[in-house]
Amino acid sequence: MFKHEKHLLRPVRVDRPNPQYAALLVEQLGGPNGELTAGMQYIAQSFRVKDPEIKDLMLDIGAEELGHMEMVATAVNLLNGHSVDSQKVTSGNIEMHVLGGLSPMLINASGIPWSANCVSVTGDLAADLQSNMAAELRAKVVYEYLYRQINDSGVRDMIDFLLNREEAHNDLFRKAFERIQGTGATKNFGTTYDSQMYINTSQPGRYFPNPNQPQPRH
Repeated sequence: MFKHEKHLLRPVRVDRPNPQYAALLVEQLGGPNGELTAGMQYIAQSFRVKDPEIKDLMLDIGAEELGHMEMVATAVNLLNGHSVDSQKVTSGNIEMHVLGGLSPMLINASGIPWSANCVSVTGDLAADLQSNMAAELRAKVVYEYLYRQINDSGVRDMIDFLLNREEAHNDLFRKAFERIQGTGATKNFGTTYDSQMYINTSQPGRYFPNPNQPQPRH
């Protein structure tokens, strides 16, 4: 069960409307590395997790990501202003002006609708946790790119907060991953000669095995 609190996780403000930037920021609503993807991925992964602590971790972070989504949608709303005017979007998608009535839409910055294909669920806890760590880093990269392209102090304050939360989530998933070593996809991993061998394709035909690993007899 989920509960909606009638306040944002953190207040959101913008200095002034900026529809062009709204068309960029919507990437973090419906883009493959956005907040909806993260929330749906962690919640979907949790359904089969048997470890109660990690299950709760996925559900808690997934729910927080939906809170992040609400923050981003609020910022997009404020940046779009009050007048439908696609001429103010000089590049990128104009969907919110010609189809959504300025509503923050579940699309990426190119106007492509969000899809569940963005969500990765394998059923293997180790693999899913690694996927989540990578997802947090990818989201962080997108926010960093967005941060560089705006001087609005309110937007920057929101992005700075979200960047720090992505870092916190990455650290929490990493600690959970470290706790389950030797299970799932990490079970019996890296124990054979072949798992230690580096094949140098820059110089075809030359193999450079781990010097500390005994070489097989032929």
